[in-house]
Amino acid sequence: MILNLFFKMSMGEFGEAVSSFVGDTEDPGFMSTLKILMLLLVVSSVTRAIFWFAFNRNLSAILTVLGIAVAVFAVFYFLMVELHSPNSSQHVITMADNAPSNLDNYRAQGKTAFVVGYTGETGKELVKELSRTKIFDKVTLIGRRKVEYDSDLLKDFNVEQKIVDFKTLEESADLFQGHDVGYCCLGSYAEGDEGYERVDRDYILTTANLAKQGGTTHFHLVSVRGASPERTPLYYRIKGEVEEKMKSMGFDRLSIYKPGLLMCDREEIRPVQWILQKLFTPVVFFAPYVAPGVGPVPTTTLATALVHVTAAPQQQSLEILEGRDIHRLGNSS
Repeated sequence: MILNLFFKMSMGEFGEAVSSFVGDTEDPGFMSTLKILMLLLVVSSVTRAIFWFAFNRNLSAILTVLGIAVAVFAVFYFLMVELHSPNSSQHVITMADNAPSNLDNYRAQGKTAFVVGYTGETGKELVKELSRTKIFDKVTLIGRRKVEYDSDLLKDFNVEQKIVDFKTLEESADLFQGHDVGYCCLGSYAEGDEGYERVDRDYILTTANLAKQGGTTHFHLVSVRGASPERTPLYYRIKGEVEEKMKSMGFDRLSIYKPGLLMCDREEIRPVQWILQKLFTPVVFFAPYVAPGVGPVPTTTLATALVHVTAAPQQQSLEILEGRDIHRLGNSS
């Protein structure tokens, strides 16, 4: 049993490994116990830290205790969520295992693609990965501004940039004609409620509609972990609503990616995400092996996953790829 546990952990199936060791993860009693332990841990640690500081006035000691408490709390939290994260399907495992041969076979088909949102962090990495793998005969970048790429990226890479105004995107419908594959990496995390509705809903749905009308058969949507029409936070609700509308558009193949915290070096400053990235930087190394279902995802990993899914033969019309799937696909060679 112990050897089996370590084998599953080494393969990135941490949730499955713990599940096989402790029993049924759907047992509400087990999950309730974990929650109680987490609460007791935090309460006892904070109480101890307060008394320690009150009697010793040792700030470094209290910070150490609180730091340990937060770390252990995070471990319990990731454990709880990871236990409820579904393991990768056989379809995803097959795509990852066959990635090299799939790329070669797909490259020979002479297809074309467009990328919307190529100026964002995920879009930038996707363009680099498309340049590296060269699986398309031509790639069209559709966005609001032109990006100057270095000569190494453009070498033997047939790419063209088209500048549009997203407020009147329908007037540029001709740019979406004749592409086999479409990638949508649009997002407006820092723009507030109006930005969510305009960019994360209106612009994305318009892009998808124009792609469908233009003949795109395989559409990729970068969404977010936790997106649902039932969620209270507007950002997650809009993302969820867009996902549901996408499913009814009738693409031959729709791939939806739902990563957690994206790890990258952003040009603009997002204070909360910056702090979280600094805290989670050490976790990125272990995430594929310890908590791939809920851990942070580097944008480079997501970009690689996008390309590997593209090249994989279609087995189903709808693919929803969570963090575990993205790590498996993005780290396959």
